[in-house]
Amino acid sequence: MSGTESPAARLQALFEGHRLTPTQRRIAHSMVRRAADVPFLSSVELAELAGVSQPSVTRFAVALGFDGYPALRRHLREVAPAEPAPETGSYNEYQQAVEAEIENLRHLAEALADPEPVQRAGRVLAGSRPLPVLGLRAAAAQAHGFAYFAAKVHPDVRLLNEGGTMLHDRIDAAARAGASALLCFALPRHPREVVDALTRAKETGLTVVTVADSPFAPVAKVSDLLLPAAVGTGLAFDTACAPMLLGRVLLEAMCDDLPDAQARLEEFDAKAAARGLFVE
Repeated sequence: MSGTESPAARLQALFEGHRLTPTQRRIAHSMVRRAADVPFLSSVELAELAGVSQPSVTRFAVALGFDGYPALRRHLREVAPAEPAPETGSYNEYQQAVEAEIENLRHLAEALADPEPVQRAGRVLAGSRPLPVLGLRAAAAQAHGFAYFAAKVHPDVRLLNEGGTMLHDRIDAAARAGASALLCFALPRHPREVVDALTRAKETGLTVVTVADSPFAPVAKVSDLLLPAAVGTGLAFDTACAPMLLGRVLLEAMCDDLPDAQARLEEFDAKAAARGLFVE
């Protein structure tokens, strides 16, 4: 692990290659979200943060190859020395939620220092005709937003934002029509139906690109390319600024691989002006 990497990136590198249980993935996700604080947390504090038992934290450390949690914490302090995150006690609960989202965006910016995964995903999506875009329940808005803008530059975008017995049929129809990839937005709480749909997509030969809240999300095992962006959990309902922004970045990468994207946008602008579509 390089000393130039962010604490979150170093933690993710530590977890890679390990087969983790759902509970252990939950602990790993919590550690990544609080990467700067983790070297200073006790096993009890980490268990409370992740919503698991203290013995689960111990078993997690052993699964990573350490004698126990104290050994894991010593390792983190040695390879990722960092000061604890600034205290936010002076902020009210609404400000704390905003600050947490700002931190999520910082982590996303750090991850995008290596643009290759997003660029590769953009090429995959640009080459798919049609392009199905999946997002159910909490992720439906993310899928709808991406599909709305993507349709302005991509010749055939198919939004899949409703579940039910027809979902697999629509995936099959996209594959028969020539689709080579499917884009999925997956956010907590992760519907079982999304995992089933991605499994079906892979069975039909589609390459699955997923924007998810964590590299340890349940959809990771049924995704070919997973791009993580954390959600905020400080309010009654999760906030998803980072996944939304990552979706726009991915859209930009896709445009770069669509040779007629600019021409399509100019054509749309001309027609919108002729129709008086906007009031500006």
